[in-house]
Amino acid sequence: MTRAGTAERPRIFGILNVTPDSFSDGGNFFSVRDAVARAMQLLADGADVIDVGGESTRPGASAVPAEEEMRRVIPVISEIASSAHARISIDTVKAEVARAALDAGATMINDVSGMRLDPDMATLAAESKCEVILMHSRGSVAEMATYDFATYGNDPVGEILGELTTRVHAVEKLGVNRSCITIDPGIGFSKRSEHSALVLKEIHRFVETGYPVCLGVSRKRVVAEMVARESGTARDPKSVSNDERDRKTVELNVAAFKSGVTSFRVHDVKANRAALDAAWIAAKDQ
Repeated sequence: MTRAGTAERPRIFGILNVTPDSFSDGGNFFSVRDAVARAMQLLADGADVIDVGGESTRPGASAVPAEEEMRRVIPVISEIASSAHARISIDTVKAEVARAALDAGATMINDVSGMRLDPDMATLAAESKCEVILMHSRGSVAEMATYDFATYGNDPVGEILGELTTRVHAVEKLGVNRSCITIDPGIGFSKRSEHSALVLKEIHRFVETGYPVCLGVSRKRVVAEMVARESGTARDPKSVSNDERDRKTVELNVAAFKSGVTSFRVHDVKANRAALDAAWIAAKDQ
């Protein structure tokens, strides 16, 4: 099994949703001032990258026009870039938004569609030579966090990995250098909870592709369901608090790091930084 995590410090992406409707913190950081203050706090807590998103991908979310998405994220990215020596990623499926974000100071593109939805995205990434994260999903922005396309055969992880690998190869053919690509299995996207749990159990299969792996499990439905099930009662997963989700997220991320995952997209940066650094130091000492 590959142990990439022993060679480099785990990289943490602090989630910054500049949206009114994201599932966990929608509306909390919708103003530029609040968003920038949140970014500074994420950096102080140990984030390596601020991942800025202006379009929610929660179940049933409506697509946001590029103009509105840019209105939300570009002032925030510009202000963060001018206020701190921080890496910034733009979480978008639109090349127009990504280009404006790169011009404003972002250095990475995080595309939850794996660059399926905009044919110009891979060309932009190739031209800019920026790092990209390609995530597995199916369907449109409004559909990808639902169960509409969550149908798999006997080897769900194999199907997910195959589809993601196909996207990686397509992007490479359009000029994106392999060294710029990180893959994300897309926990909770076009997957029922049992599929996401299986991906977490077999995350080493993604690591074994040789591409760096980013994991985004923070506060997701599968995490709440795990907490509810482990409580030993007939508890409604919707009653699981963010604090409880965060603690379980830390546990899952440390386990994934031990299997070779190197990047983690989280809400609670401080707790994940402490736990992942401890796991990293322990791995180096072995």
